[in-house]
Amino acid sequence: MEILGSAGNYLEEDVQALAVAVFKDEKADEGFLKELDTATGGIIRSVIESEELKGKEGDTAYLHLGGGGGTKAKRLLLLGVGAREDFKTPQISQFAGAALRALRAKNIKSIAIVPRAEGDAAKIASAAAEGAVIGQFDPDKYRTVDKEERTVDRLVVSIPDADAEALKRGAERGRIIGESVNFTRDMANEPGGYMTPTDMAERAREVAGDFGLSIDVLDEARMEQEGMGALLSVSAGSEQPAKLIILKYTPRDRGDEQDKELLAFVGKGVTFDSGGISIKPGENMELMKYDMTGGATVIGAMRAIAQLKPPIPVLGVVPATENLPSGKATKPGDVVRAMSGKTIEIINTDAEGRLILADALAYAKKLGATRIVDMATLTGAVSIALGDVNTAILGTDQELIDEVIDAGREVGERFWQLPLDKEYSKQIKSDIADIKNTGGRKAGTITAAAFLKEFADGISWAHLDIAGTAWGDDAKPYRSKGPTGIAVRTLLNIVERASRRNGEA
Repeated sequence: MEILGSAGNYLEEDVQALAVAVFKDEKADEGFLKELDTATGGIIRSVIESEELKGKEGDTAYLHLGGGGGTKAKRLLLLGVGAREDFKTPQISQFAGAALRALRAKNIKSIAIVPRAEGDAAKIASAAAEGAVIGQFDPDKYRTVDKEERTVDRLVVSIPDADAEALKRGAERGRIIGESVNFTRDMANEPGGYMTPTDMAERAREVAGDFGLSIDVLDEARMEQEGMGALLSVSAGSEQPAKLIILKYTPRDRGDEQDKELLAFVGKGVTFDSGGISIKPGENMELMKYDMTGGATVIGAMRAIAQLKPPIPVLGVVPATENLPSGKATKPGDVVRAMSGKTIEIINTDAEGRLILADALAYAKKLGATRIVDMATLTGAVSIALGDVNTAILGTDQELIDEVIDAGREVGERFWQLPLDKEYSKQIKSDIADIKNTGGRKAGTITAAAFLKEFADGISWAHLDIAGTAWGDDAKPYRSKGPTGIAVRTLLNIVERASRRNGEA
Protein backbone atom coordinates (compact mmCIF):
# COMPACT_ATOMS: atom_id res chain seq x y z
CA MET A 1 0.00 0.00 0.00
CA GLU A 2 1.32 3.41 -1.01
CA ILE A 3 1.06 5.90 1.85
CA LEU A 4 1.28 9.64 1.33
CA GLY A 5 0.98 12.68 3.54
CA SER A 6 -0.91 15.64 2.10
CA ALA A 7 -1.07 19.23 3.35
CA GLY A 8 -3.54 20.27 0.65
CA ASN A 9 -7.31 20.62 0.67
CA TYR A 10 -8.84 17.29 1.60
CA LEU A 11 -11.86 18.02 -0.62
CA GLU A 12 -9.59 17.98 -3.65
CA GLU A 13 -7.80 14.69 -2.94
CA ASP A 14 -8.03 12.38 -5.95
CA VAL A 15 -9.32 9.32 -4.10
CA GLN A 16 -12.40 7.12 -4.18
CA ALA A 17 -13.36 7.75 -0.56
CA LEU A 18 -12.83 10.18 2.30
CA ALA A 19 -12.77 8.97 5.91
CA VAL A 20 -13.39 11.74 8.44
CA ALA A 21 -13.22 11.72 12.23
CA VAL A 22 -16.29 13.14 13.97
CA PHE A 23 -16.23 14.06 17.65
CA LYS A 24 -18.92 13.34 20.20
CA ASP A 25 -21.87 15.74 20.07
CA GLU A 26 -20.25 17.77 17.28
CA LYS A 27 -22.58 19.88 15.14
CA ALA A 28 -22.41 20.86 11.49
CA ASP A 29 -23.13 24.54 12.00
CA GLU A 30 -19.54 25.76 12.27
CA GLY A 31 -15.93 25.01 11.44
CA PHE A 32 -14.80 21.87 9.67
CA LEU A 33 -18.12 20.04 9.58
CA LYS A 34 -19.90 23.10 8.22
CA GLU A 35 -17.35 23.27 5.39
CA LEU A 36 -17.82 19.57 4.67
CA ASP A 37 -21.60 19.96 4.88
CA THR A 38 -21.53 22.73 2.30
CA ALA A 39 -19.31 20.68 0.00
CA THR A 40 -21.65 17.69 0.23
CA GLY A 41 -24.93 19.53 -0.24
CA GLY A 42 -26.14 19.43 3.36
CA ILE A 43 -25.76 15.71 3.93
CA ILE A 44 -23.60 16.08 7.07
CA ARG A 45 -26.17 18.22 8.87
CA SER A 46 -28.87 15.73 7.89
CA VAL A 47 -26.97 12.76 9.32
CA ILE A 48 -26.14 14.52 12.58
CA GLU A 49 -29.53 16.12 13.17
CA SER A 50 -31.27 12.79 12.58
CA GLU A 51 -28.95 11.33 15.25
CA GLU A 52 -27.79 8.67 12.80
CA LEU A 53 -24.32 9.67 13.96
CA LYS A 54 -23.65 11.11 17.42
CA GLY A 55 -19.86 10.97 17.24
CA LYS A 56 -19.59 8.33 19.94
CA GLU A 57 -16.65 5.98 19.59
CA GLY A 58 -17.61 3.29 17.08
CA ASP A 59 -20.41 5.26 15.35
CA THR A 60 -20.22 5.11 11.56
CA ALA A 61 -22.10 6.52 8.60
CA TYR A 62 -21.20 5.48 5.04
CA LEU A 63 -22.48 7.88 2.40
CA HIS A 64 -22.58 7.98 -1.40
CA LEU A 65 -21.95 11.49 -2.69
CA GLY A 66 -23.73 12.58 -5.85
CA GLY A 67 -21.91 13.80 -8.92
CA GLY A 68 -21.07 17.47 -9.27
CA GLY A 69 -20.44 17.96 -5.56
CA GLY A 70 -17.63 19.79 -3.88
CA THR A 71 -15.43 16.71 -3.38
CA LYS A 72 -13.51 14.57 -5.83
CA ALA A 73 -14.25 11.51 -3.70
CA LYS A 74 -17.65 9.94 -4.32
CA ARG A 75 -17.79 8.04 -1.03
CA LEU A 76 -17.66 9.42 2.50
CA LEU A 77 -17.16 7.51 5.73
CA LEU A 78 -17.85 9.38 8.95
CA LEU A 79 -16.38 7.71 12.03
CA GLY A 80 -17.26 8.66 15.56
CA VAL A 81 -14.12 8.91 17.72
CA GLY A 82 -15.53 10.09 21.04
CA ALA A 83 -14.59 13.22 22.95
CA ARG A 84 -12.16 15.57 21.25
CA GLU A 85 -9.95 15.81 24.35
CA ASP A 86 -9.51 12.01 24.37
CA PHE A 87 -8.47 11.81 20.71
CA LYS A 88 -4.74 11.21 21.06
CA THR A 89 -2.11 9.11 19.28
CA PRO A 90 -3.58 5.66 20.10
CA GLN A 91 -7.06 6.75 19.06
CA ILE A 92 -5.75 8.25 15.80
CA SER A 93 -4.17 4.91 14.99
CA GLN A 94 -7.40 3.04 15.76
CA PHE A 95 -9.44 5.52 13.72
CA ALA A 96 -7.21 4.93 10.69
CA GLY A 97 -7.34 1.15 11.09
CA ALA A 98 -11.13 1.18 11.41
CA ALA A 99 -11.46 3.43 8.36
CA LEU A 100 -9.29 1.21 6.24
CA ARG A 101 -11.04 -2.01 7.24
CA ALA A 102 -14.50 -0.53 6.71
CA LEU A 103 -13.69 0.92 3.29
CA ARG A 104 -11.71 -2.12 2.13
CA ALA A 105 -14.88 -4.13 2.76
CA LYS A 106 -16.57 -1.82 0.22
CA ASN A 107 -13.77 -2.60 -2.28
CA ILE A 108 -12.45 0.96 -2.12
CA LYS A 109 -8.92 1.16 -3.54
CA SER A 110 -7.86 4.68 -2.61
CA ILE A 111 -8.66 6.56 0.60
CA ALA A 112 -7.90 9.92 2.14
CA ILE A 113 -8.23 9.89 5.90
CA VAL A 114 -8.76 13.16 7.73
CA PRO A 115 -7.87 12.69 11.42
CA ARG A 116 -8.62 16.29 12.47
CA ALA A 117 -6.29 15.86 15.44
CA GLU A 118 -4.38 18.67 17.07
CA GLY A 119 -0.63 18.65 17.68
CA ASP A 120 2.53 17.55 15.91
CA ALA A 121 1.62 16.82 12.29
CA ALA A 122 4.42 14.26 11.88
CA LYS A 123 3.21 12.29 14.90
CA ILE A 124 -0.38 12.42 13.71
CA ALA A 125 0.60 11.23 10.23
CA SER A 126 2.73 8.48 11.73
CA ALA A 127 -0.07 7.22 13.98
CA ALA A 128 -2.57 7.26 11.12
CA ALA A 129 -0.27 5.45 8.69
CA GLU A 130 0.67 2.90 11.34
CA GLY A 131 -2.95 2.16 12.19
CA ALA A 132 -3.96 1.82 8.55
CA VAL A 133 -1.17 -0.66 7.80
CA ILE A 134 -2.05 -2.69 10.89
CA GLY A 135 -5.67 -2.68 9.71
CA GLN A 136 -4.65 -4.38 6.46
CA PHE A 137 -3.56 -7.60 8.20
CA ASP A 138 -5.79 -10.67 8.28
CA PRO A 139 -4.86 -14.13 9.59
CA ASP A 140 -6.29 -16.01 6.58
CA LYS A 141 -2.94 -16.71 4.91
CA TYR A 142 -3.63 -20.39 4.29
CA ARG A 143 -7.26 -20.15 3.19
CA THR A 144 -8.09 -21.09 -0.39
CA VAL A 145 -11.76 -20.04 -0.12
CA ASP A 146 -13.40 -17.06 1.59
CA LYS A 147 -10.02 -15.37 1.67
CA GLU A 148 -9.86 -11.59 1.99
CA GLU A 149 -8.44 -10.64 -1.39
CA ARG A 150 -9.40 -6.97 -1.37
CA THR A 151 -6.68 -4.44 -0.69
CA VAL A 152 -6.38 -0.69 -0.41
CA ASP A 153 -3.71 0.41 -2.85
CA ARG A 154 -3.24 4.05 -1.86
CA LEU A 155 -3.76 5.90 1.41
CA VAL A 156 -3.48 9.65 1.84
CA VAL A 157 -3.18 11.14 5.32
CA SER A 158 -4.70 14.59 4.94
CA ILE A 159 -3.67 17.31 7.39
CA PRO A 160 -4.40 20.62 5.65
CA ASP A 161 -1.80 23.40 5.97
CA ALA A 162 0.73 21.16 7.79
CA ASP A 163 4.41 21.09 6.91
CA ALA A 164 4.73 18.84 3.86
CA GLU A 165 8.12 17.42 4.83
CA ALA A 166 6.93 16.63 8.34
CA LEU A 167 3.95 14.77 6.89
CA LYS A 168 6.20 12.81 4.57
CA ARG A 169 8.51 11.79 7.44
CA GLY A 170 5.60 10.88 9.65
CA ALA A 171 3.83 8.79 7.04
CA GLU A 172 7.03 6.90 6.26
CA ARG A 173 7.71 6.26 9.93
CA GLY A 174 4.17 4.98 10.42
CA ARG A 175 4.49 2.68 7.43
CA ILE A 176 7.70 1.17 8.82
CA ILE A 177 6.20 0.61 12.26
CA GLY A 178 2.91 -0.77 10.94
CA GLU A 179 4.68 -3.20 8.60
CA SER A 180 6.95 -4.36 11.43
CA VAL A 181 3.96 -4.97 13.72
CA ASN A 182 2.37 -7.01 10.93
CA PHE A 183 5.63 -8.87 10.40
CA THR A 184 5.47 -9.93 14.05
CA ARG A 185 1.80 -10.88 13.71
CA ASP A 186 2.50 -12.96 10.63
CA MET A 187 5.26 -14.87 12.42
CA ALA A 188 3.05 -15.47 15.45
CA ASN A 189 0.27 -16.76 13.20
CA GLU A 190 2.44 -19.37 11.46
CA PRO A 191 1.71 -23.03 12.26
CA GLY A 192 4.45 -24.75 14.22
CA GLY A 193 5.26 -26.90 11.20
CA TYR A 194 6.09 -23.79 9.19
CA MET A 195 7.81 -21.89 12.01
CA THR A 196 10.43 -24.18 13.49
CA PRO A 197 13.44 -22.74 15.33
CA THR A 198 15.37 -23.03 12.07
CA ASP A 199 12.63 -21.20 10.19
CA MET A 200 12.62 -18.49 12.83
CA ALA A 201 16.36 -18.06 12.46
CA GLU A 202 15.96 -17.83 8.67
CA ARG A 203 13.35 -15.08 9.06
CA ALA A 204 15.81 -13.22 11.27
CA ARG A 205 18.57 -13.68 8.68
CA GLU A 206 16.29 -12.23 5.99
CA VAL A 207 15.55 -9.20 8.18
CA ALA A 208 19.24 -8.72 8.89
CA GLY A 209 20.13 -8.97 5.20
CA ASP A 210 17.33 -6.72 4.01
CA PHE A 211 17.82 -3.94 6.54
CA GLY A 212 21.48 -4.03 7.58
CA LEU A 213 21.54 -5.69 11.00
CA SER A 214 24.37 -7.89 12.20
CA ILE A 215 23.30 -11.43 13.04
CA ASP A 216 24.70 -14.45 14.77
CA VAL A 217 22.84 -17.73 15.28
CA LEU A 218 24.15 -20.15 17.88
CA ASP A 219 23.52 -23.82 17.15
CA GLU A 220 23.23 -26.44 19.87
CA ALA A 221 26.96 -27.23 19.79
CA ARG A 222 27.81 -23.60 20.55
CA MET A 223 25.11 -23.44 23.20
CA GLU A 224 26.65 -26.48 24.85
CA GLN A 225 30.03 -24.79 24.82
CA GLU A 226 28.42 -21.78 26.53
CA GLY A 227 26.93 -24.06 29.18
CA MET A 228 23.30 -23.33 28.25
CA GLY A 229 21.88 -26.37 29.97
CA ALA A 230 18.55 -24.69 30.72
CA LEU A 231 17.77 -23.87 27.09
CA LEU A 232 19.03 -27.23 25.84
CA SER A 233 16.91 -29.08 28.37
CA VAL A 234 13.79 -27.72 26.65
CA SER A 235 14.87 -28.69 23.13
CA ALA A 236 15.95 -32.20 24.19
CA GLY A 237 12.58 -33.77 23.34
CA SER A 238 12.38 -32.34 19.82
CA GLU A 239 13.85 -33.46 16.52
CA GLN A 240 14.18 -29.78 15.63
CA PRO A 241 17.43 -28.24 16.91
CA ALA A 242 17.24 -25.11 19.06
CA LYS A 243 18.69 -21.81 17.85
CA LEU A 244 19.82 -18.73 19.75
CA ILE A 245 19.30 -15.73 17.47
CA ILE A 246 21.35 -12.57 18.04
CA LEU A 247 20.50 -9.40 16.11
CA LYS A 248 22.28 -6.11 16.63
CA TYR A 249 21.73 -2.63 15.31
CA THR A 250 24.76 -0.35 15.42
CA PRO A 251 24.52 3.31 14.32
CA ARG A 252 26.68 3.92 11.30
CA ASP A 253 28.92 6.48 13.01
CA ARG A 254 29.73 4.27 16.01
CA GLY A 255 31.64 1.48 14.33
CA ASP A 256 32.43 -1.46 16.60
CA GLU A 257 33.30 0.52 19.71
CA GLN A 258 32.34 -1.03 23.02
CA ASP A 259 29.13 0.46 24.38
CA LYS A 260 29.02 1.45 28.03
CA GLU A 261 25.22 1.40 27.86
CA LEU A 262 23.50 -1.20 25.71
CA LEU A 263 19.76 -1.64 25.53
CA ALA A 264 18.67 -5.21 24.79
CA PHE A 265 15.37 -6.90 24.01
CA VAL A 266 15.04 -10.61 24.77
CA GLY A 267 12.05 -12.64 23.55
CA LYS A 268 10.82 -16.15 24.20
CA GLY A 269 10.74 -18.18 20.99
CA VAL A 270 9.03 -21.51 21.75
CA THR A 271 7.79 -22.27 18.24
CA PHE A 272 5.41 -24.92 19.53
CA ASP A 273 4.68 -25.77 23.13
CA SER A 274 3.05 -29.10 23.90
CA GLY A 275 4.16 -28.85 27.52
CA GLY A 276 6.75 -31.57 27.08
CA ILE A 277 6.42 -34.57 29.41
CA SER A 278 4.04 -32.43 31.52
CA ILE A 279 1.82 -32.38 28.46
CA LYS A 280 -0.96 -29.83 28.08
CA PRO A 281 -4.62 -30.76 27.60
CA GLY A 282 -5.47 -31.22 23.93
CA GLU A 283 -8.16 -28.54 23.90
CA ASN A 284 -6.83 -25.33 22.35
CA MET A 285 -3.30 -26.72 22.10
CA GLU A 286 -3.24 -25.50 18.49
CA LEU A 287 -2.90 -21.96 19.86
CA MET A 288 0.51 -22.86 21.26
CA LYS A 289 1.99 -21.95 17.90
CA TYR A 290 1.88 -18.41 19.34
CA ASP A 291 4.32 -19.26 22.13
CA MET A 292 7.11 -17.67 20.10
CA THR A 293 5.42 -14.28 20.01
CA GLY A 294 7.97 -12.73 22.38
CA GLY A 295 10.74 -13.70 19.98
CA ALA A 296 8.73 -12.50 16.98
CA THR A 297 8.22 -9.18 18.78
CA VAL A 298 11.96 -8.75 19.18
CA ILE A 299 12.64 -9.55 15.52
CA GLY A 300 9.83 -7.23 14.40
CA ALA A 301 11.12 -4.42 16.60
CA MET A 302 14.66 -4.88 15.31
CA ARG A 303 13.30 -4.79 11.75
CA ALA A 304 11.83 -1.35 12.42
CA ILE A 305 14.86 -0.11 14.37
CA ALA A 306 17.13 -0.90 11.43
CA GLN A 307 15.00 1.33 9.19
CA LEU A 308 14.36 4.13 11.67
CA LYS A 309 18.10 4.35 12.42
CA PRO A 310 18.21 5.67 15.98
CA PRO A 311 21.57 7.03 17.27
CA ILE A 312 21.95 4.30 19.91
CA PRO A 313 22.85 0.61 19.54
CA VAL A 314 20.20 -2.02 20.28
CA LEU A 315 20.61 -5.76 20.84
CA GLY A 316 17.95 -8.40 20.18
CA VAL A 317 18.21 -11.94 21.57
CA VAL A 318 15.76 -14.75 20.77
CA PRO A 319 16.10 -18.28 22.16
CA ALA A 320 14.09 -20.51 19.80
CA THR A 321 13.06 -24.10 20.45
CA GLU A 322 10.17 -26.54 20.42
CA ASN A 323 8.91 -28.14 23.64
CA LEU A 324 7.84 -31.69 22.84
CA PRO A 325 7.71 -35.04 24.66
CA SER A 326 9.89 -37.95 23.55
CA GLY A 327 12.21 -40.56 24.96
CA LYS A 328 14.94 -37.90 25.04
CA ALA A 329 12.84 -35.19 26.69
CA THR A 330 13.72 -33.67 30.03
CA LYS A 331 11.65 -35.22 32.82
CA PRO A 332 10.09 -33.73 35.95
CA GLY A 333 12.60 -34.19 38.75
CA ASP A 334 15.64 -33.67 36.53
CA VAL A 335 18.25 -31.07 37.46
CA VAL A 336 19.84 -28.86 34.80
CA ARG A 337 22.62 -26.27 34.98
CA ALA A 338 22.07 -22.85 33.41
CA MET A 339 24.76 -20.76 31.70
CA SER A 340 25.13 -18.70 34.86
CA GLY A 341 26.05 -21.84 36.81
CA LYS A 342 22.80 -21.98 38.79
CA THR A 343 21.21 -25.41 39.08
CA ILE A 344 17.50 -25.79 38.41
CA GLU A 345 15.19 -28.59 39.52
CA ILE A 346 12.57 -29.25 36.85
CA ILE A 347 9.20 -29.59 38.52
CA ASN A 348 7.04 -29.07 35.46
CA THR A 349 8.34 -29.23 31.89
CA ASP A 350 5.53 -26.90 30.82
CA ALA A 351 7.30 -24.10 32.70
CA GLU A 352 9.86 -24.03 29.90
CA GLY A 353 9.84 -20.40 28.76
CA ARG A 354 11.65 -19.22 31.86
CA LEU A 355 14.33 -21.84 31.26
CA ILE A 356 15.23 -20.62 27.79
CA LEU A 357 15.02 -16.99 28.89
CA ALA A 358 17.43 -17.70 31.76
CA ASP A 359 20.21 -18.58 29.33
CA ALA A 360 19.23 -15.84 26.89
CA LEU A 361 19.44 -13.21 29.64
CA ALA A 362 22.84 -14.52 30.65
CA TYR A 363 24.08 -14.39 27.06
CA ALA A 364 22.73 -10.86 26.55
CA LYS A 365 24.69 -9.80 29.63
CA LYS A 366 27.80 -11.49 28.21
CA LEU A 367 27.36 -9.41 25.04
CA GLY A 368 27.36 -6.22 27.11
CA ALA A 369 23.68 -5.53 27.72
CA THR A 370 23.12 -3.16 30.63
CA ARG A 371 19.37 -2.60 30.26
CA ILE A 372 17.17 -5.54 29.29
CA VAL A 373 13.47 -5.75 28.55
CA ASP A 374 12.33 -9.33 28.03
CA MET A 375 8.93 -10.39 26.74
CA ALA A 376 7.26 -13.76 26.75
CA THR A 377 3.96 -15.57 26.57
CA LEU A 378 5.05 -16.93 29.90
CA THR A 379 2.12 -17.83 32.15
CA GLY A 380 -1.54 -18.70 31.89
CA ALA A 381 -1.91 -17.06 35.29
CA VAL A 382 -1.48 -13.60 33.79
CA SER A 383 -4.68 -14.00 31.78
CA ILE A 384 -6.58 -14.78 34.96
CA ALA A 385 -5.10 -11.73 36.69
CA LEU A 386 -5.28 -9.12 33.93
CA GLY A 387 -7.30 -10.63 31.07
CA ASP A 388 -6.49 -9.32 27.59
CA VAL A 389 -6.44 -5.63 28.49
CA ASN A 390 -3.17 -5.07 30.36
CA THR A 391 0.21 -6.73 29.95
CA ALA A 392 1.93 -7.60 33.22
CA ILE A 393 5.26 -5.94 33.90
CA LEU A 394 7.70 -6.79 36.68
CA GLY A 395 11.38 -6.11 37.23
CA THR A 396 14.25 -4.87 39.33
CA ASP A 397 14.60 -1.29 38.07
CA GLN A 398 11.63 0.93 38.86
CA GLU A 399 12.87 3.65 36.53
CA LEU A 400 12.91 1.22 33.60
CA ILE A 401 9.51 -0.20 34.57
CA ASP A 402 8.02 3.30 34.70
CA GLU A 403 9.55 4.09 31.33
CA VAL A 404 7.99 1.02 29.72
CA ILE A 405 4.61 1.88 31.20
CA ASP A 406 4.84 5.51 30.00
CA ALA A 407 6.11 4.47 26.55
CA GLY A 408 3.25 2.02 26.23
CA ARG A 409 0.66 4.57 27.30
CA GLU A 410 1.84 6.93 24.55
CA VAL A 411 1.24 4.32 21.84
CA GLY A 412 -1.90 2.78 23.31
CA GLU A 413 -0.42 -0.36 24.87
CA ARG A 414 -1.23 -0.82 28.54
CA PHE A 415 1.04 -2.35 31.18
CA TRP A 416 0.24 -3.07 34.81
CA GLN A 417 2.99 -3.58 37.35
CA LEU A 418 2.82 -6.61 39.62
CA PRO A 419 4.92 -6.87 42.81
CA LEU A 420 8.16 -8.81 42.99
CA ASP A 421 8.85 -8.87 46.72
CA LYS A 422 11.63 -11.16 47.92
CA GLU A 423 9.11 -13.38 49.71
CA TYR A 424 7.93 -14.70 46.33
CA SER A 425 11.40 -16.10 45.69
CA LYS A 426 10.89 -18.50 48.59
CA GLN A 427 8.32 -20.33 46.45
CA ILE A 428 10.99 -21.31 43.93
CA LYS A 429 13.52 -22.56 46.48
CA SER A 430 14.47 -26.16 45.73
CA ASP A 431 15.41 -28.89 48.19
CA ILE A 432 17.95 -30.45 45.83
CA ALA A 433 19.11 -27.58 43.59
CA ASP A 434 19.55 -23.82 43.72
CA ILE A 435 16.02 -23.12 42.46
CA LYS A 436 13.08 -24.93 40.91
CA ASN A 437 11.28 -23.93 37.75
CA THR A 438 7.82 -23.41 39.21
CA GLY A 439 6.50 -22.03 42.48
CA GLY A 440 3.12 -23.75 42.45
CA ARG A 441 -0.36 -22.35 41.86
CA LYS A 442 -0.12 -19.21 43.96
CA ALA A 443 1.04 -16.01 42.20
CA GLY A 444 2.16 -17.91 39.11
CA THR A 445 3.02 -14.84 37.03
CA ILE A 446 5.04 -13.35 39.87
CA THR A 447 6.98 -16.52 40.72
CA ALA A 448 7.86 -16.94 37.04
CA ALA A 449 9.34 -13.44 37.13
CA ALA A 450 11.06 -14.27 40.42
CA PHE A 451 12.73 -17.16 38.58
CA LEU A 452 13.97 -14.84 35.83
CA LYS A 453 15.17 -12.36 38.43
CA GLU A 454 17.76 -14.95 39.47
CA PHE A 455 19.44 -14.43 36.09
CA ALA A 456 19.07 -10.66 35.84
CA ASP A 457 21.46 -9.62 38.61
CA GLY A 458 23.78 -6.73 37.83
CA ILE A 459 21.57 -5.19 35.15
CA SER A 460 18.54 -2.96 34.80
CA TRP A 461 15.75 -5.42 33.97
CA ALA A 462 12.04 -5.43 33.18
CA HIS A 463 9.91 -8.42 32.22
CA LEU A 464 6.70 -8.34 30.14
CA ASP A 465 4.31 -11.29 30.38
CA ILE A 466 2.33 -10.95 27.15
CA ALA A 467 0.47 -14.27 27.33
CA GLY A 468 -2.90 -12.55 27.78
CA THR A 469 -2.45 -9.75 25.26
CA ALA A 470 -0.50 -11.30 22.37
CA TRP A 471 -3.60 -12.96 20.91
CA GLY A 472 -7.03 -11.43 20.38
CA ASP A 473 -9.94 -13.87 20.32
CA ASP A 474 -12.27 -11.25 18.88
CA ALA A 475 -11.82 -8.87 15.98
CA LYS A 476 -11.84 -5.11 16.64
CA PRO A 477 -13.08 -2.50 14.14
CA TYR A 478 -9.44 -1.49 13.65
CA ARG A 479 -7.77 -4.92 13.87
CA SER A 480 -8.45 -8.51 12.89
CA LYS A 481 -8.72 -11.32 15.40
CA GLY A 482 -5.59 -13.36 16.10
CA PRO A 483 -2.07 -12.10 16.84
CA THR A 484 -1.96 -8.51 18.06
CA GLY A 485 1.72 -7.56 17.74
CA ILE A 486 1.63 -6.28 21.31
CA ALA A 487 4.73 -4.43 22.58
CA VAL A 488 6.44 -3.78 19.22
CA ARG A 489 5.34 -0.14 19.31
CA THR A 490 6.24 0.20 22.97
CA LEU A 491 9.75 -1.13 22.38
CA LEU A 492 10.25 1.31 19.52
CA ASN A 493 9.06 4.17 21.70
CA ILE A 494 11.54 3.12 24.40
CA VAL A 495 14.33 3.30 21.82
CA GLU A 496 13.18 6.75 20.65
CA ARG A 497 13.00 8.04 24.22
CA ALA A 498 16.49 6.69 24.93
CA SER A 499 17.71 8.30 21.71
CA ARG A 500 16.40 11.68 22.81
CA ARG A 501 18.17 11.32 26.15
CA ASN A 502 21.34 10.35 24.32
CA GLY A 503 21.06 13.47 22.18
CA GLU A 504 20.62 15.64 25.26
CA ALA A 505 23.60 14.12 27.06
